[in-house]
Amino acid sequence: MQRTFILLCVLAVAACDAGDRLAPSDDGLRAARFGSPDVVVPAGGSIQAALDAAGPGAIIHLSPGIYAQAVTVAQPGVKLIGLTDALGNGVVIENPGGIRNGISVRTGANDFTLTNVTVRNFDANGVFLVGIDGFLLSRVTARNNGAYGLFPVRSTNGVIEHSIASGHADAGLYIGQSRDVTMRRNVVHGNVVGIEASNSSGIKLLANEAYDNTNGILVVLLPGRQIKTAADILVTGNRVYDNNRANFADPDDLVAAVPAGTGLLIVGADRVTAEANTITGNAFIGLGVGSTLILAALSGAPPEAFADIEPNPDGVRVTDNDVTGNGTASPVPFLPPADLLWDGSGTGNCWSGNAFATSVPPVLPGCD
Repeated sequence: MQRTFILLCVLAVAACDAGDRLAPSDDGLRAARFGSPDVVVPAGGSIQAALDAAGPGAIIHLSPGIYAQAVTVAQPGVKLIGLTDALGNGVVIENPGGIRNGISVRTGANDFTLTNVTVRNFDANGVFLVGIDGFLLSRVTARNNGAYGLFPVRSTNGVIEHSIASGHADAGLYIGQSRDVTMRRNVVHGNVVGIEASNSSGIKLLANEAYDNTNGILVVLLPGRQIKTAADILVTGNRVYDNNRANFADPDDLVAAVPAGTGLLIVGADRVTAEANTITGNAFIGLGVGSTLILAALSGAPPEAFADIEPNPDGVRVTDNDVTGNGTASPVPFLPPADLLWDGSGTGNCWSGNAFATSVPPVLPGCD
C-alpha cells in the first residue's frame, strides 16, 4: 500500500487526492479479473513514468481523465486497466500533436493486456503491437487514428474483444501476418475496411458488427509481405450491413482499390469457413470470394507485382449465411453486383444452405 501511494505521488502532475481514485466497487471488479494494481496513475499523470517505474508484470490502473501523451510498452506481462468514475467518465489517451502511435507494444512485451481505454487522433495507429506472443485488447475504443485503430502485426495468441473502431483510412481492426488470434463481439464503422485479416492463419472472427464502412470484413492474402500464406480462418455469427461509405484511403495505398458497397470479401485466402453470418444492405457485393489478382486489376498494378504469392482461394466453405438485399449496383465494369459472387478462381470452394437472391455465377458448387 505504501509503495502504491509513493508511486502515485511521484507520477502525479497535480496533487494526490481522493478525487483521482475510483469507487471501491469498481476497483474490486477490476482486481477480481486482473489483480490488484501496483500503481494507480492519477488523471493526466504520466503513464510512461508508471510503466518505467513498475517494470515487468506491472498492473497499472489509469484514473478517469484525458491523457495527452503516447505510451510505449517494452516489458512483458504489463496490464493497463482504465477505470471509470461514477458518472461513466473513462480514460482517453489522445495525440498531443504529431505522434504516430498512441500505444506501441514492442517485440518481447508478451502477455500484454489493455482494457477500458479510448485511444484517439494519432497520426498512424491507435494501438500498435509488433511481435507479441499473448495479448488481450478488451473494451478499447479507437477513433480517428490515421490508418489503423487496433493493429497487431507478426503476433500470436491474442484476443480483441468488445472494442469499437471508427474513422480509419485503412482498417479499424487489423490483424497482419499473425496467427491464432480471435476477434469477437467488436463494432466497426466509418472506416475504409472495418475488420481485416491479412496474411494470417488460425484466425477467428466471431459475432462482430460491421456497418457504414467501405468494406465490412476483408480476409485477404497480399503480396510483398514476409508471410506468404493466409489459411484456416473462421468467420461466423457476424452482422455485416450497409457498408457503402466512399473509399477515403490514401490513393497510393492498395486498400484504395477496395470498392465501396462490399460486405464480406475473401480474397486469395485458403480454407476459410464463412458460416451463419448476416450480410445485408451492401450495394455492390454481399459475400465475395476471389483471387488477389482482382486487386491488381482494380488498382492498376501489374500482375507481376503479385508473383510472390499463390493468389487463388482454395477450400473456401460458404454455408448457412443470410446474404440478402445486397448487390443493387456495381462501381466496377467487369464485376456485376450480387448477393454472392465468385470469380471462378481456386479449387475446392463450395456454397450450401445460404439464403440469397442473386449469385454470380447463377449456380455455385455445393458442399458435400
